[in-house]
Amino acid sequence: MKRLIILALGAVLCANAALAQYYKAGNDRFSVKVQPFVGDYLDKHHNMKIINPTLPSGVNLGFELPSSQQRPWQQYLNNSTAGVGITYMDMGDKVMGHTVSIYPYIVLNCLRREHVELGIKLAAGLGYCTESHWTNTLDTDTDDPTANYTFGSNLNAYLTGGLNFNFPISRNIALNAELGFAHMSNGRIKEPNKGANILYGGIGAIATVNPEKEKEPIRFPSLPYRWSLNITGAVGSQNADMADEKNFFISTFHAGAIYNVTNWYGVGLGADVFFNDAIGAESNRGLFRTDITYKQRDKIRAGVSLNNELQFGRVTAMVDWGIYLYNPARHCYNSDHPIYGYGKRPLFYKGEGAGSDEAWNYIRFGVKCRVWDNLYVQALAKTHYHIAEMIEFGVGYQIPFISKNKRQTGKDIIFHNREGWWNNY
Repeated sequence: MKRLIILALGAVLCANAALAQYYKAGNDRFSVKVQPFVGDYLDKHHNMKIINPTLPSGVNLGFELPSSQQRPWQQYLNNSTAGVGITYMDMGDKVMGHTVSIYPYIVLNCLRREHVELGIKLAAGLGYCTESHWTNTLDTDTDDPTANYTFGSNLNAYLTGGLNFNFPISRNIALNAELGFAHMSNGRIKEPNKGANILYGGIGAIATVNPEKEKEPIRFPSLPYRWSLNITGAVGSQNADMADEKNFFISTFHAGAIYNVTNWYGVGLGADVFFNDAIGAESNRGLFRTDITYKQRDKIRAGVSLNNELQFGRVTAMVDWGIYLYNPARHCYNSDHPIYGYGKRPLFYKGEGAGSDEAWNYIRFGVKCRVWDNLYVQALAKTHYHIAEMIEFGVGYQIPFISKNKRQTGKDIIFHNREGWWNNY
């Protein structure tokens, strides 16, 4: 998962740096997409190999809003397309069930020519699966090898991305093809949580409704700030083991400084403090030692992170990579490490893969949405290597500092996202 995130981020950066300077003649009203697809499971876990499902297949439906060239973020991202998608998928076996997912997405334009358009699709939303471990397994038979260990809950996170191709036939009709990757899991809110990774391909069509009167494109100034400070608090819940069904409280505090390299991409450094009540001997999971008494400070981790932000107007996608500078839990793992021994790991140690809590570094990725002024809500997943530790939901405030040469008055230091802000700059 970490490699896929890094590759996706690199692809977005390279694609937007080399965008072709070609624009459609008009600004379409909206489009409707229908796209049947078929895929295959990647990295099948042991339980999935026993069930041996057929190839997952289904249909993607999309309601798209092509750029009207009337909003700043549309201009900054070369008039990319935003949309809302619905995906129906047959998971290939009655034990695996069927899923229905809904998600917002964006297609970042890489190439726009008369006969072909190429874009990178990024999406995140929720998926509902008709079957989970607990719908087809008796409580007294949780070790059934033919049960569904892929999903521990009916409701899961749904992440997808890939290459999107359009082949215009007329002003109103285009053929569409997509090669993408989809991931579904619940981020350990409910065990078991093996999750599903699917590589898929689809071919469909897009019908576009054009406006009666074309709007004149607006040219917007650059964002009036370079530096911004993010302050966020978040909470969540983690299910440590499916046998005891206990959920533990988790929380995060984050403060980070972001430098906006462009109008749509920012990078910076952050400080993170995590609390995870699942660190202890209260679960049947057995990851942590039972011969010691845990204090609250043993459940706290703190680190520094490299923060990346991809900005789409009100919505921002985030990918952070961090290292722990304070991590007492590294001494509490219930395993004899072949290099360091029992409970004697240094701050930066070679992982043994005992579980998702064992690592000296972490990844956080997710989205945040500005709801009022600079106030935002967010949802992020925190992982160690490719395994999720938790999903968190939070609220925060962004403080953008207006560049000195763009301040209108001596008191005009903090930028506020208001309608028509571009008229003042």
